[in-house]
Amino acid sequence: MVLLYVVDLDPSLTALHRLGGFFVLRTAVTAGRPLPTLAQAYGPRSPDVQGDVLTSRVRRVAGALRVPEARVAASVAQQGLAARLWSVALGSAALYGAVPDLAPPLLRWDPEGSAPDDLWLTGVRPLPGDAATLAELVLHGHLEPLAAALRSRHRLAPGLLRGNAASALAGAARELDAWGRRHGRTDVAARAASLTAELLAHPLLTGAGSPAGAAFRRRSCCLYYRVPGGGVCGDCCFARPPRSSPRAPSG
Repeated sequence: MVLLYVVDLDPSLTALHRLGGFFVLRTAVTAGRPLPTLAQAYGPRSPDVQGDVLTSRVRRVAGALRVPEARVAASVAQQGLAARLWSVALGSAALYGAVPDLAPPLLRWDPEGSAPDDLWLTGVRPLPGDAATLAELVLHGHLEPLAAALRSRHRLAPGLLRGNAASALAGAARELDAWGRRHGRTDVAARAASLTAELLAHPLLTGAGSPAGAAFRRRSCCLYYRVPGGGVCGDCCFARPPRSSPRAPSG
């Protein structure tokens, strides 16, 4: 049994700030304009493109990466948000032994922000830090509706989005493993590894890749190699960028 130094959540989630930018979760909205919730982002496609929160984010990512294919930007945007959600949830569970309620209506998001995605939680309500709770919060609460929303707007394969979700989880676990070892918190590293192994065996993630300790090799490609100047990621199924084929419609 892993013993944690912190057994409850503090109202500002300050322990997460020590882990790095992907793990930070603000608990007070500091933006000077009204921000949408993630529940709004996952909603039906708006006929007003300018008012569609998710489309705005994909366009922001496309502009930042200078990529002409909307589906590539959509994949990168999904993986970036998945990385933030997994980092917050896994980091909280590993450090605190509890996780804040991350229900989409409680999380505000700045679709025009830079990476990593800016997230604000409107109220900290502790929940158990076990794998079942993390799966319910992140996989079912966010990544399922996010994938459905993106696929309604762009031609993205389900396996690609599943691979992105698994890759983001494995990446968060690697960061926690490295942080725990650097700071003499092997309990944090062990807890993160145990939770990650359980989560990667979840039906929504199983088969997405091959874990080996802190390493992970996915079975799909996130399309980052199609970004100008991009290449293959460290956990990509390809050893080198595939030969470019004629660009498929992005939908």
